[in-house]
Amino acid sequence: MKSFTLSDYPYIQLNQLLKLLNLAETGGEANLMITEGKVKVNGTVELQKRKKLYPGDKVDFNGEIIVIAPE
Repeated sequence: MKSFTLSDYPYIQLNQLLKLLNLAETGGEANLMITEGKVKVNGTVELQKRKKLYPGDKVDFNGEIIVIAPE
């Protein structure tokens, strides 16, 4: 399980998170993985590329869980 700490902003978009954590090489690749249903947020398949993630949210991608943590 990984933790991603939000700083300066109250949320991060799902596609930005995948790119920042190098789970996707490009924003386009992140968007494709999301629209193909390969990403879950809080246990539910998420198809919104720009889904806002807040502290406490859990992202499940490729067997890895990322928890959004407050600053």
